[in-house]
Amino acid sequence: MTDAQALDLVRGRLPVALAAFDTGAAATGLVVVDEVNGFATTGAGNLAPAAPNAQVDRMVAETDRLAREFANGNRPIAAFLDSHEPGKPEPPYPPHCERGTGEDELVPALKWLEDCPQATLIRKDCINGFVGAVERETGHNHIVRWVNDHGLQAVVVVGICTDICVMDFVLTMLSARNHGLMPGLKDIVVYEPACATYDLPKEAAVGLGLPETASHPQDVTHHLGLYFMASRGALLASSLE
Repeated sequence: MTDAQALDLVRGRLPVALAAFDTGAAATGLVVVDEVNGFATTGAGNLAPAAPNAQVDRMVAETDRLAREFANGNRPIAAFLDSHEPGKPEPPYPPHCERGTGEDELVPALKWLEDCPQATLIRKDCINGFVGAVERETGHNHIVRWVNDHGLQAVVVVGICTDICVMDFVLTMLSARNHGLMPGLKDIVVYEPACATYDLPKEAAVGLGLPETASHPQDVTHHLGLYFMASRGALLASSLE
């Protein structure tokens, strides 16, 4: 079965529904997940694309466009940066996004966020941004405070990888919302055109000496990430108004 056939099968068995979302109907913030060199700049590291990738390029372009709209509208932006201490990789992945290597810095198209007054940058050392936003010493959670301080009723989430870091963050945010940690938060929206994941077909994984279980076909895993987020209560957006 080809990857295209597998995608058709998965879409048929596990459909998702995308719709427009009106960001002007409520106080809305933007969350950018891990659009750093080590994940999204070609050739920048062990987990970066080995060659230009259309889905990743689309994600960065859409994120840049959307973030500029939020900044121009004086709306809050939170950007997670995967940032690990040197020599402390995150199993089962090889060393990546280590501090001081440049891999843990925003991709060139988004570097402007570092000086953007509407943007809050949060460095994290684990897959789950909600957990990575917790200060170990105090238990203070920066993303919870960001939502509450801005009185947000909705957050739009974009970034990489759809089925890993984005999904972990979204699923945890949904539970945290339901638990009442962010009383005003109603909608957690995943903007699909600005999400991406990596591509590692089974044949390529085996050719690299990896087990078949390392297989990660991009389109299928992207869809699965969307499906599981929607199944837990996230809204999937194809466009934003």
